[in-house]
Amino acid sequence: MPTKIILDCDPGHDDAIALLLAHGNPDIELLAVTTVVGNQTLEKVTRNALSVARVAGITGVPFAAGCARPLVRPIEVAPDIHGESGLDGPVLPDPVQQLDGRHAVDLIIDTIMAHEPGTVTLVPTGGLTNIAMAARKEPRIVPRVKEVVLMGGGYNVGNWSATSEFNIIIDPEAAHIVFNESWPLTMVGLDVTHQALATPEVVERIRAIGTSPSQFVVELLAFFAHTYLEAQGLDHPPVHDPCAVAQVIDPSVMTTRTVPLDVELTGTLTLGMTVADFRGPAPEGCTTKVAMQLDHEKFWNLIVDALERIGEPSV
Repeated sequence: MPTKIILDCDPGHDDAIALLLAHGNPDIELLAVTTVVGNQTLEKVTRNALSVARVAGITGVPFAAGCARPLVRPIEVAPDIHGESGLDGPVLPDPVQQLDGRHAVDLIIDTIMAHEPGTVTLVPTGGLTNIAMAARKEPRIVPRVKEVVLMGGGYNVGNWSATSEFNIIIDPEAAHIVFNESWPLTMVGLDVTHQALATPEVVERIRAIGTSPSQFVVELLAFFAHTYLEAQGLDHPPVHDPCAVAQVIDPSVMTTRTVPLDVELTGTLTLGMTVADFRGPAPEGCTTKVAMQLDHEKFWNLIVDALERIGEPSV
């Protein structure tokens, strides 16, 4: 049976590819897509999500806009990586799908409560504001969630500061809530996503598919490659967010280790750091894991296969 997921995102180039992967893989049932402030303002990332839905021909899946700011901190966005629209590069089609009338937090809660316990996986690929708010507003969802597989953090590296990854540091209080709930949680952080490089060989595989969605991804990656080279000096852009979706589809795409995890809230130099305790075997009952090693070929095979399955949408 396909795994039921809610994708909580802030498109974002890599979020867009994560959405295409979730839609195009037969082992995923996409129950809902929710948006949150992050790579750009809520208005921009929500429009981007709906534009990607049109590119991919996604219908029958509710999309809802969520939190427009972090819990307590000012908004921090990433135009140097994702551009002023949040999805610069390709020409974005006008959305045709209407937003669900509910706030994203309520859509998350309603969806989890409407399904059998242990059947819905949360896949957050942006800041964790919506997920934290849902857990606080309706605590009954926590034991009902099958697992949380998030893109964020890193046990050995940061990107927005020396120690902290963007999705965590933009709302560390929300991240602290999510990491400390009792649900099973896997952190797919920079340690793995920096292995998910869109090399020229990968781009040519995607280009060769020859469809509108595949060309859309090629144009996304071209812009992403330019900004990552300029902003972080990386020759090939790391495609972070699809790694979390890939882990849900096929856990063998990466190795993981069970370790205690927490989020630093008070450090002068380490605010937003995701702290993994590798000092010994994880204590009994530990519910958190970190991803450590990516199978690069298997990962990109999943994305190419999804794009081939999407084909030329009619929407």
